[in-house]
Formats: sequence, structure tokens, C-alpha cells
Amino acid sequence: MVTGKDMKNLNNLVLISATSVLGFAACKGPQNAPPAMPPTPVNVTEAAVSAAVYYDKYPATVVALNQVELRSQVSGFITGIFFKEGEIVPKGKVLYEIDRRKYEAAYLQAQANVASAKATFERAKKDDDRYERLAQQDAVARQILDNAKATLETSRSQLAAAEANLAAVRTDLDYSLIKAPFTGRIGISQVKLGAQVSPGSTLLNTISSENPIGVDFVINENELPRYSALQGKSGDSTFRLQLSDGTQYPHSGKILAIDRGVDNQTGTIKVRIEFENPNDQLKDGMSCVLRVLNDQSGDRLIIPYKAVSEQMGEYFVFVAKDSIGVQRKVHLGPKLGDKIVVMDGIEQGEKVITEGFQRLRDSGKIMIGMPAPQGAMKK
Repeated sequence: MVTGKDMKNLNNLVLISATSVLGFAACKGPQNAPPAMPPTPVNVTEAAVSAAVYYDKYPATVVALNQVELRSQVSGFITGIFFKEGEIVPKGKVLYEIDRRKYEAAYLQAQANVASAKATFERAKKDDDRYERLAQQDAVARQILDNAKATLETSRSQLAAAEANLAAVRTDLDYSLIKAPFTGRIGISQVKLGAQVSPGSTLLNTISSENPIGVDFVINENELPRYSALQGKSGDSTFRLQLSDGTQYPHSGKILAIDRGVDNQTGTIKVRIEFENPNDQLKDGMSCVLRVLNDQSGDRLIIPYKAVSEQMGEYFVFVAKDSIGVQRKVHLGPKLGDKIVVMDGIEQGEKVITEGFQRLRDSGKIMIGMPAPQGAMKK
């Protein structure tokens, strides 16, 4: 049987045990708790507004604005070549001669046929006039007058045929001399002296204009309103050309033409830019990069490109806020060297973390001023 004294002793024992357990837990707690994470050391830079001039780039090809393949329109042998390959030839200069002897003979014969037909016509006309006067006096039969008129019309037709033949053979004679259709640079001859040529099929040479010269490139159909607005306008910096060796072409260009329609398979349309080419620096067929001034050029917010991180196609930066690194989603513009334009997501003057954010989580503690890397030499 438990007496009151025993119950008192038991309660004291329980109280002592509980106190001992609490004291033990209190002693053990701080030793087992995880240590607090130290702030992440970072470096920051201020997001600043600066002049940003940037260009959209397009692959392009230099094209001659006027180019003609020289082909013979008559057959024969090449009897003369009157130019130096690669030189500038003026409009109308004789470039090739095809054996002219048979064409000259045909021309002389056609001239004689015209003279004969003209004499026959003149005689028939006089006969018709004579019989017309006699018919008015009833001094000649009506049939003779009709025959005279028929003879006159026949001779008139023969004269017209002879003159047409003369024009045809004169054309062939002219075609035996191949002349420059415009002032331009002529290429390397595809035929030599004595070569036989056939009408329409034998390529003799190619001549092309050089100044001004064109540059062709293609744009997406959704860019068409932008370039339509630029048509008819020219500026010193709107259209620039970068050559294949990386150098910048010194002259600016302007839109010469926009093609008539969109290619329904690719959704693109061709645009041609005209450039001055006084030093013959641009050659037909050259590859280059056309740089078109972007409409959004101007004063823009710019930060170092290394401050940007990408996650699943989206771009983020960390901004320092009261010793906390806050992650921001941003929309980027073009890259300018080692910097990049930020269209939205941060404001001017905010401190953007440029180094150390790789180890940082959103709203994590930061310490501005990264320690020097180990092993760095002291100055």
C-alpha cells in the first residue's frame, strides 16, 4: 500500500528526471543545429543608359545592275576581236567581228533588187497614169486600164518586198559586228580568233555595269512594312556593307527595288540595295553581309553580357537589393561586343550582379566584393 509520503517521493523523482531531460536537450540542441549559410560574395555593376547603335545583319550578294551575255545572231567565223579582256568598254564600241563578206554581198544584191523593183514600179506608175488619161477620153479599152492598174499594184508589192529584204540583210550585216550595248566592264572572251559561232547559242562574252552596283538580300514577309517605309529614303548609316574579309565598305546604300511578290514556299521577298562603286571595289557575285540600322537604336539600358543567365529559353539577371540577390526575368536586345541591351526587366541605376551569381539562389544573401582568387600575385 502506497502511502502519502511515497507519492511525494515519486513526484519529486519524476520532476527531477524531466528537468534532467530538458537540461540535456538544451545542451545538445545548439550542437546539432546546421550552421547558418554565409553570404555569397558577388561583384556588381550599375545598369546604365547609353547610346546603342546596332544593326540587323543579312547575308547578301553583290549583283550588277545591268548585265548582258554577248551572243552572235548570225553564223560565221570570228575575224576580229577589238578589246582588252577585263577593261571598261564604252557603249557602241565594236567588240567582235564575224566574217562579213557574204553579208556584204547579200546587202549589195538586196540593194540592186530594190533598185530594179523601184524602176519597175516607176514604169508601171507611168503606164497607169497614161492609160488613166486615155480612158477619160474613151481612147483605150477598159481592160487595158485594168491591166495597167494590176501591174502597178504588183510592182508596188514587189518594191515593198525588196525593201523588206534589204532591211533584213542590213540587219544581218549589222549583226556581224557585235557592239557594247552599254558602258561597262567586259569579261574574259569565251571564243578566239577563227572560232565558228552559231546564232543564239555561242556565248562570246559577258559585259556588266559597275557603278552604281546592287546588293541583293531576302527578308521575311513580316519585315516588308519596315522596308517599304524605308524605300525612297537614304541615310548615311541606314544601309552598310561588311565585306567577306571583315572590312567595312565606305559608302552607304539606299533601297533600289523590292521584288514584286513573296515566295510562297519560303515566305521571303528579295530586296535590292544600290551602292556607289567608284573604285570598283565591289564585284558581281561577291558574298557580303548587309547591315541595316535597327529602328530601336538610340539610348538604351546596357549591362555586361556575362551578367545574363539562360534557363529553358528565358533570360535572367540577379539584382542586389539590401544585401539580397533578387532574380529578375529580362528581355534582351542585341549584343554589343561584351555588353547587351536590356529591353525590360530592370531599371536604370539598379545594381546588377556580374560575378558570383552562379552559386546564388533567388533572395539569397550576398556580400558585395568578391575575394581575390587564390594564388593571385600581390601588387
